[in-house]
Amino acid sequence: MKPWTPTGAVVAPIEITSINVQRGDVIQIGGQPCRVADLRQLPLGAKRLLFETGEQLTMHPRTRLVALRAQKRW
Repeated sequence: MKPWTPTGAVVAPIEITSINVQRGDVIQIGGQPCRVADLRQLPLGAKRLLFETGEQLTMHPRTRLVALRAQKRW
C-alpha cells in the first residue's frame, strides 16, 4: 500500500553522487534536513551544493549520499 500524497508526488530515498544530484533534493546533514537550492560545478567533477538555509557542501566525484527526491506520479 502506497502512502497518499495530495500533490501527486512520491518521495523516495535515493543514492546521489556529484553526477546526479539535483536542485530540490533533501539531504540530512547533522540531523537537519537541508534542501538543495543551487549547484555549482567545480574542477575535476566536484560540485558545491548550496542549501536553502545558506549552508554549503562540496561533493567530490566519489562522494555518495542518501537523499530524498520527490518524483511525480502520473
